[in-house]
Amino acid sequence: MSSSVFSVLSKFVAEYRRSTPAKLKVVDAYLLYILLTGALQFFYCVLVGTFPFNSFLSGFISCVGAFVLGVCLRIQINPQNKSEFLSLSPERAFADFLFAHAILHLVVVNFIG
Repeated sequence: MSSSVFSVLSKFVAEYRRSTPAKLKVVDAYLLYILLTGALQFFYCVLVGTFPFNSFLSGFISCVGAFVLGVCLRIQINPQNKSEFLSLSPERAFADFLFAHAILHLVVVNFIG
């Protein structure tokens, strides 16, 4: 059982390294970082408590929102999805991502108080 799981994972990693463009790998690394940050905040909240609840909620919502925006960026700049986004260049998708990130963080900072 473990050897089949290991072989599937090794094939997945080999295929990912071979066929994924560098831009998507950078976005994937960003998504992994945001996911780990959100998980760390959640586990800290479970272990220590939620005394400044607005702070925890703001940080966690920031992570979730940033993850969603990153996934949207990845979908838009993926060459396999080019037919879905004919009028949207990768530069425009990144500019939209930055603008939405700025709005998200303004809302988060406003929520902290």
